[in-house]
Amino acid sequence: MLSSKFCQLWLTCADEKEADKIGNTLLVKHLVACVKQVPITSDFRWQGKIENAKEVLLVMDSRIDLFEEIEKEIAALHSYDTFVLQAVPIARVSRQAEKWLANEVKT
Repeated sequence: MLSSKFCQLWLTCADEKEADKIGNTLLVKHLVACVKQVPITSDFRWQGKIENAKEVLLVMDSRIDLFEEIEKEIAALHSYDTFVLQAVPIARVSRQAEKWLANEVKT
């Protein structure tokens, strides 16, 4: 089913505690329907140097029109001065999943 209004959000967090706090807040406020946590190792450029860090990647299911509200919530909770929140539109999703997403995020 075509579902361009839905998106997958990606966000790296400093650790599991921060990931839990952000994920739970977004779930309680019905801004996301699901939060998956994946431990990762990140290599990135920061202030002119190449850095390496153990982080937790949040992969979250939501709607694209909630992006600004989600970003505001994350800004209040995240430990990074410059966090990267990315939204990837979902081109297609199964009918049952679309119903579930529509019922679980705020209207």
